[in-house]
Amino acid sequence: MSHEKPRKALEIQLEKEIAQGVYANLAVVTHTDAEVTLDFVYVQPQEILGTVRSRVIVSPRHAKRLFLALQENLGRYERAFGEIKIDVPSDPPEIQPYH
Repeated sequence: MSHEKPRKALEIQLEKEIAQGVYANLAVVTHTDAEVTLDFVYVQPQEILGTVRSRVIVSPRHAKRLFLALQENLGRYERAFGEIKIDVPSDPPEIQPYH
């Protein structure tokens, strides 16, 4: 007989404004020893100025869990829809500090 407490399901609320989401076509990832910052950026085609649409700051442990969750979900996606092909530029653009 186990004396463990039953786990309660986590409820998550999603506000209407947040549910719309934001589109980003670039992510800038920076870190310190204590946190990982993910800036989601939109860059218009043929432009050299991008706009940060959302910034998410997480602990390194949570960043690792996010990485593993993305890896698992992209694996499922590719099994269902085929390999995601990406171009790896030989000369990626330099990203300037934020203004």
